[in-house]
Amino acid sequence: MRIALFTETFLPKIDGIVTRLRHTVEHLQRNGDQVLVVCPEGGLKEYKGAKIHGVSGMPLPLYPELKLALPRPTLRWAIEKFKPDLIHVVNPAVLGVGGIYYAKVLNIPLVASYHTHLPQYLQHYGLGSLEGLLWELLKLAHNQAQLNLCTSSAMVDELISHGIERVDLWQRGVDTEMFQPHLASHSMRSRLSGGNPDSPLLLYVGRVSAEKQIDQIKPVLEAMPQAHLAIVGNGPHREALETHFAGTNTHFIGYLQGLELASAFASADAFIFPSRTETLGLVLLEAMAAGCPVVAAASGGIPDIVTDGVNGYLFEPNDPDGAVTATLRLFDAKEERERLRQNARLEAERWGWSAATRQLQAYYQSVAFSGSLSNAA
Repeated sequence: MRIALFTETFLPKIDGIVTRLRHTVEHLQRNGDQVLVVCPEGGLKEYKGAKIHGVSGMPLPLYPELKLALPRPTLRWAIEKFKPDLIHVVNPAVLGVGGIYYAKVLNIPLVASYHTHLPQYLQHYGLGSLEGLLWELLKLAHNQAQLNLCTSSAMVDELISHGIERVDLWQRGVDTEMFQPHLASHSMRSRLSGGNPDSPLLLYVGRVSAEKQIDQIKPVLEAMPQAHLAIVGNGPHREALETHFAGTNTHFIGYLQGLELASAFASADAFIFPSRTETLGLVLLEAMAAGCPVVAAASGGIPDIVTDGVNGYLFEPNDPDGAVTATLRLFDAKEERERLRQNARLEAERWGWSAATRQLQAYYQSVAFSGSLSNAA
């Protein structure tokens, strides 16, 4: 098949959505499909055999790492030249709306997928009053598609409850070859802990932004004064967090990729994830694949991945002491921590990218050649 993939974010940006898309593109191409990626201009013209059509854009004021790329008339020429069997729009917001438009104008089957829980993000940027309007806009966009995919069962239910139709689950995926427990490293542990490799080491990996609620890790550090926290990633909230964590054993590492990132996960004692806005939580799966015990908020798509007391610990997001209690519980039971490491790896091994992409291909085939999906909700 020939798939035109519209996305508001792609390489060289690094985040969970881009990670999922690049693995998907790679496996689609490997399986014989042809992909055209339409995304904000990032300097790349090709990825793993897929052509990239970059659209010029401007940085978002609240989040300069993201670019606002408006659909251009040249898009029609690029789509007609590529001759896709199907258009897939990822998180349709601005550029993705162009994908929806050309799918309708050119009579091309359309799939949409939901990865970022934007309505909840509004609360963290003082825009909560716009949540109802945003859901109406999301419903208008997504209901143009023959199929809407989510990456967790919680998000399937959430979209259906807000009037979005033809919703189904796109299973999770993780690179179990890249992320492995044996990549634990004394030198990486020393780097993450600011030269204190023998101290308890907590890890956060992901976007450094307000909606991730990284500030809520501070009480854990206060309850464990010997512990160190490594924050891996970057984003618009970094400066505020550097002020918030001043005086604590917190180290801002910046971006890590590839084997360095895998080693960071494997070298930490616990991965702390307080975010309530996750549709999936890919970094959780990466941590689990690396055998790093997880302490996470029981919210969004996270309970689909983490089973409390089996392969990690969950805490109620509204409990101000929840993260502290769960983390102390983890460190108080060394033997149980080793069991959690093993179970986390076993859970991650169930979710390789090949299986996730085969499922997506089946969805594509059904939509492209029957016009609908008979078992979609």
